[in-house]
Amino acid sequence: MRDAPVSSVGQRRLKRDARVDALRGIALIMIFIDHVPGNLLALTTLRNFGFSDAAELFVLLAGFSSMVAYGGSFDREGLRTGLQRVFMRCMRLYVFQAILLLTVLVVVGWWLREFGITPSDNGAPFVHSGLAGLKRGLALQALPASLNILPLYIILLGLFPLIYGLIRLSPLVALAASFALWLAVNLDPSINLTNWLDGNGWFFDPFAWQFLFVLGALGVPVMQERDGNLPRPLWLRIACYGYLGFALIAAAPWAAWGLSDAHPISIEMPDKTLLAPLRVLNILAIAIIALGSEGFRHLAQSPAFRFLVVCGRNSLEVFSLGTLLAMLSRLMFRTFGVTPLTELLSNGLGIGLMLALAYSLEHLRRPPATRRVRTITNATTKPLASTPGV
Repeated sequence: MRDAPVSSVGQRRLKRDARVDALRGIALIMIFIDHVPGNLLALTTLRNFGFSDAAELFVLLAGFSSMVAYGGSFDREGLRTGLQRVFMRCMRLYVFQAILLLTVLVVVGWWLREFGITPSDNGAPFVHSGLAGLKRGLALQALPASLNILPLYIILLGLFPLIYGLIRLSPLVALAASFALWLAVNLDPSINLTNWLDGNGWFFDPFAWQFLFVLGALGVPVMQERDGNLPRPLWLRIACYGYLGFALIAAAPWAAWGLSDAHPISIEMPDKTLLAPLRVLNILAIAIIALGSEGFRHLAQSPAFRFLVVCGRNSLEVFSLGTLLAMLSRLMFRTFGVTPLTELLSNGLGIGLMLALAYSLEHLRRPPATRRVRTITNATTKPLASTPGV
């Protein structure tokens, strides 16, 4: 994804921020882990430390990245080109969603015939619905579990031209309109799209989750005005750390961690479908701390965080592979049980393959001239005796 200015000429252009890519990489790996029930590593993901999880981080960063990638097209290349770029990206997302649906239909159907799984298993209701389910799925009306993030992203990105127009008109108007819609959904949960598979609403209600997407987009002009950082005055940092501490005490699975059965603060986990206020505040506190920190920028640019940045830069492909691998892991756990071996296969192979794909795509997307220069440089600087095969 190429960096682009997002507002009129004269405003500072945002450089590609390694912190955003690193955070997206963290979200992708955590989404894979969280999508495998029974996985021991799930005790270490974001949802154990507060009221939000990797999905909120993913959508917030999607709004930020959409503003960076496509906002500049409207200013620099005009309305027609900007709309074309957004449309082509939506179509790319749709193609990946269609491939995931077809893969689930084939793989889960084969697994059902070979090993037998109950209709309540992940993907089984979609498989049992046959061609009718596939048609509904391709129309984004049937969303199997764990295949509901890309449809949300497609809708939000499709609305981006409208969101961008409101931001250009007035960021406050955009924020107020988005907030009003989110508030209406929290007051009336029936405001949702229908999932044909169960007759209920979408697990990620787009009318609520658009608020997080818009907040991410609004972060770009704010960071443009402040040398690429979100503002972090002392009072705001204290408030963010204080809230995250409160969320940790209230939401952490202390018993599962083997630390204590006591729960000093008892709060029911806030609703994810409606994007409840506690979840919004939680992810905003994390974003303010991370994207306002120069220390985190240096850390994200370090070799130790390179694998996360590479994952984040190739998010669509890595996310799609992670979704399929998580499905296979769930089926494996269901059939063969949760054992040290199956957990090792799930996490080791799963995360390993996601990283391998990310690095492969990173290499392929590097300009050929850059690859040739690096190859020549390596060949001339390495001692001949160290060359493999010589």
